[in-house]
Amino acid sequence: MKSKTVFFCSECGYETPKWMGRCPSCGTWNTLVEAPAETKSKAGAAFLSGKIRKNPPELLMSLGTEDELRFSTGFEEFDRILGGGAVRGSLVLVGGAPGIGKSTLLLQFCGFVGKNEKILYVTGEESKKQLKMRAERLGVTADQLYILAETDLTETVNAIEEIKPDILIIDSVQTLYNPELTASPGSVSQVKDCTMAIMQLAKSENMTVFIVGHVNKEGAIAGPKVLEHMVDCVLYFEGERSLSYRILRAAKNRFGSTNEIGVFEMGDSGLSEVKNPSEMLLSGRPENSPGTCVTCVMEGTRPILAEIQALVAPSGFNVARRNSNGIDYNRATLLLAVLEKRGGIAVGNCDAYINVIGGLELNETAADLATVLAIASSQRDTPIGSDLAAVGEVGLTGEIRSVTALNQRLAEIARLGFKRCVIPSHISGDIKAPNGLKLISVKNIREAIIAVLI
Repeated sequence: MKSKTVFFCSECGYETPKWMGRCPSCGTWNTLVEAPAETKSKAGAAFLSGKIRKNPPELLMSLGTEDELRFSTGFEEFDRILGGGAVRGSLVLVGGAPGIGKSTLLLQFCGFVGKNEKILYVTGEESKKQLKMRAERLGVTADQLYILAETDLTETVNAIEEIKPDILIIDSVQTLYNPELTASPGSVSQVKDCTMAIMQLAKSENMTVFIVGHVNKEGAIAGPKVLEHMVDCVLYFEGERSLSYRILRAAKNRFGSTNEIGVFEMGDSGLSEVKNPSEMLLSGRPENSPGTCVTCVMEGTRPILAEIQALVAPSGFNVARRNSNGIDYNRATLLLAVLEKRGGIAVGNCDAYINVIGGLELNETAADLATVLAIASSQRDTPIGSDLAAVGEVGLTGEIRSVTALNQRLAEIARLGFKRCVIPSHISGDIKAPNGLKLISVKNIREAIIAVLI
């Protein structure tokens, strides 16, 4: 008898008996993949009958949070992203491009906590000897670190029940497979089923689990979107492989903020923390060069200075080119249009290139004013000055709007030696200028250009 197959959406997990070009649930195209239908468990009827009740309901007021104990990972940056440390019984998904440093970070983490915690490292991509060689290169030594080179979920569960580790690491979830399913490893059904089994183990045994996930060509974690819904925390490694700096960002965190980032530097001996990201991002900055301006953005509770560079040149085609790196493309084109219409800077017939140094992604509108000043400086070929920074949001009418946590931003700007800062004139709250920092208040971008470039 031919086995029945169904189609799963790789984005949202929607199930349908026939193939369709567009998923009816999430609306994405060409995401339905064929997979064998999962066999239904007969134990479900017993649970529905009400005779078996393994997990009875409890009153919210009677529940305590003592079980959610945190422990340090050995990296202050890693602890910051997780909300103050790893949580017992949590399930953390770590994603990123190949070679970005996912396995390196987790192996170094094992070296820090392996003396006090029992760890099981399940690798499906490397042999035990390969992992041993990498551990020696990184200088990782742990007394209670167990290595298992296995891709079979059944064997992995047996090893977990035998060792009973405090911390479990799966590298990676795409290589793990359940032999009871006929689908190939890495398919939608396999990834979903294996992650569900690991999640049940983590919650029942109060075991901290880190799962490594591959990413697709769009940069999202490969597999069904329901994978990110099941886990407690989703971490993404960002950065170019050609650069030594890596940024770890939380896309989801049930135990902390999702606005925090951690900055690491990849060296010969593994990843090292960057305690002062602002100095790192501003290192090698040219002095008195046109087309560059510094701003301060908030990543969670941490103010970080970033350098925005712009290059404006006459276009050789009928349609001018627009390119942005580190700033949303639509936001960049919007600022170019506002600059020409409200600022009096002719950039419509010019090619414009905008770049954020260091591979940092700026998603905050507080970087608008610095972007506009960098573009105007490049178009006029006039330097802004290496001692000036700018913070403010730009509206469609050219007005400069206030931003949050302005006192913290100004303190960070003054700490790194800047003497002047352009801020909005309409600010809410009590703003205190740090010693040695001159504040330049402006109402719109035309006033900002006059105050800085004329």
